Amino acid sequence: MRAVTDEAVELAMSRIFKAPEATGPGPVPSAQGATPGRVGGARPVLFGGRPVGRLAHMNVVVCVKQIPDPAEPGDLDPETKTLKREGKLILDESDSYGVEMALQLVDNAGEGEVTLISMAPNEEVSGLRTALAMGAAKAILISDPALAGSDALTTAKVLAAAAKRVEGADLILTATESSDGYTGTVPEQLAAVLDLPSVTFAKEVEVGDGAVKVRRQTEAGFNDVECPLPAVVSVTAGVVEPRYPSFKGIMAAKSKPVENLTVADLGLDASQVGWAGAGQEIIDIAKAPAREAGEIIEDEGEAFQSVVDYLANLKII
Repeated sequence: MRAVTDEAVELAMSRIFKAPEATGPGPVPSAQGATPGRVGGARPVLFGGRPVGRLAHMNVVVCVKQIPDPAEPGDLDPETKTLKREGKLILDESDSYGVEMALQLVDNAGEGEVTLISMAPNEEVSGLRTALAMGAAKAILISDPALAGSDALTTAKVLAAAAKRVEGADLILTATESSDGYTGTVPEQLAAVLDLPSVTFAKEVEVGDGAVKVRRQTEAGFNDVECPLPAVVSVTAGVVEPRYPSFKGIMAAKSKPVENLTVADLGLDASQVGWAGAGQEIIDIAKAPAREAGEIIEDEGEAFQSVVDYLANLKII
């Protein structure tokens, strides 16, 4: 953490964020040598404040995770060395961005729906109801004692089996990583199991006839990639502003369909999932080290430059 004056921060931000020229931004390099633009001749519409292509109909699947409330002290099982998940779970904040993106894509198309897919113990649906209250149409919940101990690859296989049950899905959205596991591998594994293109760390999405163009966040800034639909796209936090469920939405969510499935319902064997099917083992757990003290900079009129340099080193600017 760096302590500087408000004036220094304001000056630094003014040098980082500049108003666009009247003619609009020029072309930027693309991962495929193209410049950002329309996909499939689709008419741009506003999506999260940015131009996005349009399909006449969009069916979007969003894989979401229900996790213990981060505001509550976590409790680890000493035998399994995993986080205890009994009781009420909430929607992972990381997944709320994917839900919002999906809702906006469907709204822009004018027709279609958003389907949620989640794995959780004890048929827990609290987190799913939050996403349904945001506007998703329905949900698929896979809940089975055999799933306990599933690793990232096993999770991807289960989610893929559930996704195959959704007819006419144009796009599958996920978070880049969960807030409780942070493996960050499920999106790519899901795409591999489904044999679909995968684009990660999306910060902007443009959809047109038969294709999706994504601006990806990278350590050096961003790059632009394009792939055919259907595809699996993982989105970064902050890509859109998740809506707050309205009272009407909360009430409507109570009656929206949630299909409860077991491993057998998906055509999978119990030996393929959970502890039995996991390809990794947790050997030991330890407390995280204490955080180091932050750096304090005395502002003598040049602190703004320190802020700029600090953000540049983090590849934020």
